[in-house]
Amino acid sequence: MRERARILDSLEAAYRSAFGEAEKRSDQGRMEHLDFEFQRDQLFLEILIDVRDLLASAPAETGDGGRSLIDRAKALKDLAKLR
Repeated sequence: MRERARILDSLEAAYRSAFGEAEKRSDQGRMEHLDFEFQRDQLFLEILIDVRDLLASAPAETGDGGRSLIDRAKALKDLAKLR
């Protein structure tokens, strides 16, 4: 499994490259759009990584009393429900 830092570093590298190109062209609109996209994508990735870590962790590590993967997925679903 890829480490959190490696995933986020890859995302940042991709956006820095695109941002640098927009900066060379003095494309302020594109730079602002890339900045927004980076922040949004970073948040999405961090959430997905947290979910991955939750589902992949051993029961002893989660303190969930040995619940199965299905039980943990159901708990995650309940947590994610809109209120």
